Amino acid sequence: MEEKKPVRLVLVTCPPEKAAEIAETLVGERLAACANIVPGLSSVYWWEGKVQKDPESLLLLKTRADLVDRLRERVQAIHPYSVPEVLTFAVAEGLPAYLDWVRQSTVP
Repeated sequence: MEEKKPVRLVLVTCPPEKAAEIAETLVGERLAACANIVPGLSSVYWWEGKVQKDPESLLLLKTRADLVDRLRERVQAIHPYSVPEVLTFAVAEGLPAYLDWVRQSTVP
């Protein structure tokens, strides 16, 4: 029996006006099976020697572990920030049918 590829959750913050474009690009290129856009974040962070505050949206991307590097590279290429937040988390468990859908919906 073939071993099932692990699934990952990738978090990416971005300017609200770019969230849909980035999400649609990554799903359209099948680097992510799904992208949820969580609007209304307010991010406070240290950048260029001072505290910054900006409105952002959060993308929750579901993908396969073997696609994370390609997804990260693509985010860097299309994201407006010079250093975008891209954090990856292992999915320990989930509804088996959903995890199978993630695997089937991403690039073979």
